[in-house]
Formats: sequence, structure tokens, C-alpha cells
Amino acid sequence: MIYIPYYHALALPDVSCYFQLDYLNGMADQPVSVGDKVLFLMLKDEKNEGEEITGEDIFSIAVRGVVESIDNDWALVHTTNRVNLDSIQVEGKSFRLEMRMRPDIDDLEPDERKARFQRMRAAMLETFQETQWMQGGRSHMLRWKNMNEIVSFTSAVLHISNEEKFAILREDSVARRTERMETVFYGALELYKVENEAQSAQQQSHEKLYREQAIRRQIEFLQKELDELHPENVTDVRKFEQKIQESDMNETARAEAEKVLNRIRQEGQDGHEYGMLYDYLDFVTSLSWKKEEAVPIDLTEARRILDEDHFGLKKTKERIIQQIAVMALNQKQSGSILLFVGAPGTGKTSIGQSIARALKRKYVRISLGGVRDEAEIRGHRRTYIGAMPGRIMDGIKRSGVSNPVMVLDEVDKLTGGYNGDPSSALLEVLDPEQNSTFTDHYMNVPYDLSDVLFVCTANTTDTIPEPLLNRMEVISFPGYSAVEKYEIARRHLLPRAMEKAGIQEGCLKISDGALGALISDYTMEAGVRGLKNRLDTLCRAAAVKIVSDGSQTIEVEEKDLRGYLETAPIRHDHILEAKNPGIVTGLAWTQAGGEILFIETLFTRGEGKVIVTGQLGDVMKESVQIAISLVKSMFPEKAELFENQDLHIHVPAGAVPKDGPSAGITLTAALASL
Repeated sequence: MIYIPYYHALALPDVSCYFQLDYLNGMADQPVSVGDKVLFLMLKDEKNEGEEITGEDIFSIAVRGVVESIDNDWALVHTTNRVNLDSIQVEGKSFRLEMRMRPDIDDLEPDERKARFQRMRAAMLETFQETQWMQGGRSHMLRWKNMNEIVSFTSAVLHISNEEKFAILREDSVARRTERMETVFYGALELYKVENEAQSAQQQSHEKLYREQAIRRQIEFLQKELDELHPENVTDVRKFEQKIQESDMNETARAEAEKVLNRIRQEGQDGHEYGMLYDYLDFVTSLSWKKEEAVPIDLTEARRILDEDHFGLKKTKERIIQQIAVMALNQKQSGSILLFVGAPGTGKTSIGQSIARALKRKYVRISLGGVRDEAEIRGHRRTYIGAMPGRIMDGIKRSGVSNPVMVLDEVDKLTGGYNGDPSSALLEVLDPEQNSTFTDHYMNVPYDLSDVLFVCTANTTDTIPEPLLNRMEVISFPGYSAVEKYEIARRHLLPRAMEKAGIQEGCLKISDGALGALISDYTMEAGVRGLKNRLDTLCRAAAVKIVSDGSQTIEVEEKDLRGYLETAPIRHDHILEAKNPGIVTGLAWTQAGGEILFIETLFTRGEGKVIVTGQLGDVMKESVQIAISLVKSMFPEKAELFENQDLHIHVPAGAVPKDGPSAGITLTAALASL
């Protein structure tokens, strides 16, 4: 067996070619004779003379041939078939190969093959008819019997890349191989024409003008010939081909993208589906498909960032630090799904942004309040007009990475409708066992969400379905005390409000008493959102005064607040000094904190009826009945009071609904005091 490594040309089956006898003898272990076997080995890169060849330098497909005749100093070799090289070992000039037959799939009609061959040979003769070597080569070209011989010859004289040569050699289907050969052949011929024209232009004009013209012509040629069916789509098709090639998308996604790209080629810009196909490819190729490298986690820095951005919330921040530490030890980019539950304005959403800063990762916020369509999560199927991807995948695209910190805001506001239940669609997103193959209906291919760190927020867990709630770890945000609100206002809210109003530092001074009164008398909330709005109002009023009066510094005292805010302070109930029978003070829980609540009872002339007012819930109404029964049993001698008189029980602030299981002792004390 004679092994012939080659680089500049392309060996294809059923091709006859001449070799110098001395060259073949140098490659063989003994003198070459008729009938000797030949194996053409295609090299990946050009080798200099004397440079050693290794197994990694050889493509995995070779072409076998046989020496048909020897005439003087030349030997005629005819190639027969392709083989797969399963094992390649090279030692010096010695080759040890394991090979097996690679059959062709003959799926091209003989008449069609003949017609294409004749067109290709005619184009070859026309292109090179004015060249110097055409005079002696014409007779040789007329003896060509198939397209393989044409392409083998042109591959040595025209600009055809090694990758294109191997792509032709790799095709098993004769029809597809023929199409690929035609694309490469005609493209190389046109490029040859362009280069010839450029050379002629170089002789007629200045060198700079020629270079510009040659480059423009070559670019124009590449753009025009990229898509033979629809030349007007060359720009888009070329762009998406490059994006798909450079993308790290998985095999399923790549196959789907190439399928859609082929439809774009066939559709054309005037096709009614062109816009939909374009949008799909633009979205899929804009996603980040590669796994991001994990950034080393610095717990000290993470703790500093959390403390810098949020005052208080000690337990919450400690739980977040624990989560980050577990991620660092497990070398994972995601961990437990955290659900922050608390009243509005307690910092649930903003602490998600701080987590992203601490982890040095991108931050994405998705608001789910009022979402009632499953397609908002999973996306629409592309068969629908105006189909769009779901919010999850859209957030991934906006982040530009595959591992952002994604805050799903207001998950308790999801509502089901006739279009499905979005909370059920979130089950796959938030389940670590499933989200590695999350499939958006619009994309129709799986995407790995396992590296995304999901953080959810809610005001209450009552409206969150149990299966969804079980996938998350609930962390409560209890709200801020007055001291914490004061520090938050001084450190964060007031500087931001002044900057927003255009007030320079030092131009507005709010006394400690005024700020404390603003917190206690003008806001009633667990968070600080209302406090922020009050400070914004105060700064806007101060800005008007600075501009109109030309004041350099404005000092705000407690007595000035009502004038700036133009609202009366909030009235809080106070414990009565007079201890009147039938009136008892109790404690009530609200999202804004603790309040006192009065229970008022009164006997009136009547027939033993019990009247309850104040918008009490069912539990408190039952507490009323229990309290009455208990008092009757404790004071049997007073039982006639309940029979001959009506009992009226009232809880003030009748416009506010009230309910809860802890009012029994207060009701009992009020009745007993009568």
C-alpha cells in the first residue's frame, strides 16, 4: 500500500490522475508496479518539506486508488472509493491505519448527473479559455468523465478552503455532494473572475483605488452568491449563519435554528412568515447558551454589601449569607429558592439586587403581579399571530448571561384564568429537578435554568398554591421598628430624595425631632415606602422655597412638618385615663405594627338580644358568644341581666374589618366589668 499525504488538491472517487514515478517510489517501500494499491490521506494543514506528520494532522476520511498503468516516468492512478480511518498511527514515514469502507448513497439520476457535469465543464472551459495553459489543457479537460475529476482539478488551482474540501469528501449522498461541489466550484470560478478583473484594474488605475475596488467586488460577490435562491436575503441569512455557528447552543437548539434558517432561505423577505422566522432566530441566537464560569465568592464582601444596602433585617441577611456559603461549598451557582414574605416597602425586591451585587452576577426583575395567562411564563406557540417568548426566557435574554439572579416579584398576585394557571407553569421553573430542561413554547427547545438563582417575593403566602409554596423556603420580613426607620431615612431615603429634587447636600436640614415625628405621626406602615413618599413631598416643597425665596439653607423642625406636607398627623388611639365599666383596652396586630383596640359593651332596655357592631369577623363573633356564656357561668346571680336587657358590643373604627382568635379575654373582661 502506497500512502500519499496531500493538502493542496482534493482526491475524490472515480478520478484518474498522473503522478511522477519517482514520487510514488519515494512514498512506497518497494518499486511501484501496475496494480499497486494507493491511499490518499488528506492533511488538515500544509506541511513544509521534512516536517513530520502526526495522526492528528490527517482527516478521518481517505480515498483508495490503484496504479492502472506506468508510462516512462509517469504513473496513472485511478481512485476507487472512500474509507473511514478509525485509527491513525504515524511513525516517521510509516503509517498504521484501521480503515473500513464508507459507501456512497447514489440518489442522483444519471441524466441529471450528466447534465450538471456538462454545465460544469462548459463553465470551466469558458472561464479559462484565455489563459496560457488552456491551450494544452483543453484536450485534457475534454477527456473528463465526471464532476469529481473537474473538482479535483480545480481544487488545486482555485481558492477552495481545506474545510470546504473535507465537507465535500464527507458527504455520503451523491446528490448532496453534487450540490456542495457545485456551490464550491461556481463560487471559486466567480472569485477567480473577480481576482482577474482586479488584476486588470490594478494595471489601469492607482494602487489604492484598485485595492478598494477589488475588495468591494469580492465583498459584493460573497454577498450575492451566499444564497442562490433569494439573493435579497443574503445579509440576514449570512448574519444568522454566523450567529448559529458561533453560538454554544445545544444540538437540539442548533438543529431547530438551522431548520428555521432553511425556511427563511425558501420564504424570502416578501413571504408572510419571514418576520416571524426572523424574530425567532434573532431571539434564539441572542441568548447566552454557554455555562458561565463561577466567580469566587467572598463572604466578607457579600456581608458588607448587604449591610451597606439595607439597615436592620439581621436575621434575613444572616439567612442569605448562609445560602451564599452553601453555594460556595457545593460549587453551585444556584441554591434553595428563597421566598421573601412581608409588607410592602420592607426591602424584599431591593435585597434581591443586593444579592446579585454580592455574587457579582447580573440582576433581572420580573413582575408577576396580575399575570393570569400561562403563556406569560411559558411563552406562546409560534403558530399564533404575535407569538412572544415567556417572561422567564425574555429575562434571560435581557441579562445576556445564563446565570443571573432573577427576582420573581409578587408571586402571590398570580391568578388563574381561562388561559391556564401561571402558578402551575412556575412549578417547572422553580423545581431544580426539572428546570435544567425548561422548554419555552415559543422556543420549542430545552434551555438550562439550573444556574439561575431565583428569588421570589410576596406580601402573603395565603394565595400561593401549596405545590408552589413547597418548592420555596419562606423568609419573613417582619417590618422595621421606629429606630430602624430613622436610620434608613438618614442613610438612604433622605439623600435620594434630595438628589431627586435637585437639592444639594447641606441645603436642607431636618432635625431629629422632625424626622421622628414624620415617622410616627405621618406614616403608619411596616415598611418605608410611605416614609419615602413623605420625604419626596418634603423635598419638593423645600425646592420650591429655595427657588422662590433664594434660601441657601432650609431647616425643618417638627412644628414645620404640617406646613410642608399639607396633611394632618395620623391620629393614634390612647389608653383612657378614666376606668369606665364596660370599656376595656386590648392589643391588635396590623401589618404596620401594634395598635390598641377598645372593646365597648353596654346594657340597654330590651328582650335579651345581643347586638354586635364594628365589622367583626366570624372568629371574633364566636369569641363574643363564648365570652357571654363564660360570664353567665361565672355570675349566675346576674343571668337575669342578659334576659331582660339587650347587650350591645361595639369595636370602634367600624370601617376597618377585624378578626382574630385573641379577643376572648378582652371581651370577657368588658362583660364582667358591667
